[in-house]
Amino acid sequence: MSAIIIVMGVSGSGKTTLGQAIAKKLDYNFLEGDEFHSKENKLKMKKGTPLTDEDRIPWLKEINQALHKKRGGKIVLACSALKKNYRKLLQERFAPETILWIYLNNEYSILKARMENRNHFMPVSLLKSQLEELEPPKKRLKMNSSLSINKMINQLKLHLNEH
Repeated sequence: MSAIIIVMGVSGSGKTTLGQAIAKKLDYNFLEGDEFHSKENKLKMKKGTPLTDEDRIPWLKEINQALHKKRGGKIVLACSALKKNYRKLLQERFAPETILWIYLNNEYSILKARMENRNHFMPVSLLKSQLEELEPPKKRLKMNSSLSINKMINQLKLHLNEH
């Protein structure tokens, strides 16, 4: 079983919901990537300004440090990890086989509706910029986030049993 599961995707894809459910069901520790954003990053997003790579790098490095502090335990992280180089920073100093990437995807209309029905610093206006930046990972477990949480967890269990 992978020591670290990273649930990734654009805003509104259900990363936190699935990550928390995996942590509870499989007895993993849960980390919320959004909690590592600086006040400046959150304010910038709240104002509708997309983050730059320069904004994200310290955030990703801090998450990587938190993963290393919990090294040896079972961790599930919810984090957008939109680009290949972001994922590279997140998994720095970890053996690739110790991390399972779960890529959540869905249609724009569903993502937009989800974002409109929650209280979060990330505005709907930034969804298109996230989709434009998204570089889906090649080595991952891809899931449609419209599936029920139980179906997604069952897919995960099947994947873990096969590997």
